[in-house]
Amino acid sequence: MVTLLYPEMVVAILSFLCFLFLCHWRWNKTSPITNWPILGMLPDLFFNVSHVHDYATSLLKHYGGTFEFKGPWFACMDAILTSDPMNIQHVLSKNFSNYDKGPNFREIFEPMGNGIFNSDSETWRHQRKLIQSLIKHSKFVLFLEKVVKGKVEKGLIPVLDHFSSLGIEVDLQDVFQRFTFDNVCLMVLGFDSNCLTIEFPEVAHAKAFDQMEESLLYRHILPTNCWKFQRWVQIGREKKLSSAWKTFDQFLYGCISSKGEKLSRGRAQKMEEAEFDLLTAIEQQEREMNGIASSNKFLRDAAFNFIAAGRDTISAGLTWFLWLVATHPSVETKILEEIKAHLLDDVWRVLGVDEQSRLVYLHGAICESLRLFPPIPFDHKCSVQADILPSGHHIRSNMRLIYSLYSMGRMESIWGEDCLEFKPERWISEQGGIVHVPSFKFIAFNAGARTCLGKDISFMQMKMIAIAIIWNYHIHVVEGHPISPSISVVLHMKHGLKVRLRKRNV
Repeated sequence: MVTLLYPEMVVAILSFLCFLFLCHWRWNKTSPITNWPILGMLPDLFFNVSHVHDYATSLLKHYGGTFEFKGPWFACMDAILTSDPMNIQHVLSKNFSNYDKGPNFREIFEPMGNGIFNSDSETWRHQRKLIQSLIKHSKFVLFLEKVVKGKVEKGLIPVLDHFSSLGIEVDLQDVFQRFTFDNVCLMVLGFDSNCLTIEFPEVAHAKAFDQMEESLLYRHILPTNCWKFQRWVQIGREKKLSSAWKTFDQFLYGCISSKGEKLSRGRAQKMEEAEFDLLTAIEQQEREMNGIASSNKFLRDAAFNFIAAGRDTISAGLTWFLWLVATHPSVETKILEEIKAHLLDDVWRVLGVDEQSRLVYLHGAICESLRLFPPIPFDHKCSVQADILPSGHHIRSNMRLIYSLYSMGRMESIWGEDCLEFKPERWISEQGGIVHVPSFKFIAFNAGARTCLGKDISFMQMKMIAIAIIWNYHIHVVEGHPISPSISVVLHMKHGLKVRLRKRNV
């Protein structure tokens, strides 16, 4: 009798499952995302992963700025995705104490260790206070300006002159990544990686850093148990991540060891402007405050976080900015006129910080570029306790909340009907000054207590590099070259930025 009933039971179960899927299909057919039984919304996420940032934007527009993502059953992937400025202000400021990075964030960004981007509470406050005291120091500002000027004059311009004179294509994104990697290593470690030369050498630790960055995105998409299993058995992207992590750590610990030897021999007891790299400054300050040297692990984590903050965010920001300028001739003309008006001797040179402050239109153009293409396209927090967002959405304790910086720049509700247009003028007042936009609306540098400490430094570097390029060269994007965001935790261009450069006669 059991044998006779068995086929009927199978048919009944299959019929029931088909009924469930049909019900969900009918319920979701007007929605841009389907909440499947058992699998949740994960299949749609995988299907659209190649254009995940624009897909998230379409979801947020459809659901009025906030929606709840449902992951597979028992996968702990449920999250709230938002682009609502009121929600973001609530999370990052008004109820800041209830939203940490959380253990899930620290697991995903494991290679960053216990640095400032991964830390919460007192550990975070201590590191933020330490970093703030260092980067606001007059000696560091002078050192930074000297480093950037040197790299522009001795690295960037010779390389671009080489490609310009030959009339051949060059990937500006690659150039910027090499430039900023050299730059940040000099600022943080006092070590020049020499990535930016005419030969475009392959530097192992720089390549390892790129590999880690690419692999970390998949920890956001895969269920936690999946990538943890890959890490355990060392397969797939987790194997690549482990190998790259090892390579980069060997580089970092080598620099730390070299710095330690100099300090122990008393060669850096008095910091001069020419030697004010952040690793040396941190080590000396910790010795003065605590009477003992910092552990190598603390210095390694601090250096890693500094490099992550100063390398790819600047290079990505510059890549999108120069592409927008190259494809908007009227903007290029206005920037050139403004630069010329403030080059009193009419001879090109790297403008200093004081001179840059008078370039209002350039500042507005950079802000507009960062609005549309923020280097960090999304960020996430974890709730400590249950909460209700201003939008009315309920947050459970230990629930992930993701805010999309990329989507915010594309919301008509925030920026108006022309939100997709590149208009530097929206940042300039009738009196000719910069319009102040609240950080919860223009969130490229985060907001609230975690506002980016390096905001002023970032603007300074982007302006110095942008001025050098726009004044010296006309940029022509190679015809037919595809432009789209990469799938990464940093908003790079998927295919780079292939251009030809023509030397200006100014």
